[in-house]
Amino acid sequence: KRQSRNTAVISGVRGVVKKVREAVKEGEAEGAKTALASAVKLLDKAVTKGVLHRNSASRRVSRLTKAVNSIPAKS
Repeated sequence: KRQSRNTAVISGVRGVVKKVREAVKEGEAEGAKTALASAVKLLDKAVTKGVLHRNSASRRVSRLTKAVNSIPAKS
């Protein structure tokens, strides 16, 4: 049971993180921000379930946030 739950949670996290990275790559600021919000939510949920270590999740959130903030603002 635990293994299947952990696999599902990690798979979900990977998918959302991929969406954030793709939005950053394409330069979509709004899409990246919304994807980042859902990624942070899933990462925090993974920590509370004991699937990910809190420092690992924090590191991922930090790196994703840094990537999203690096998108140049369109004027």
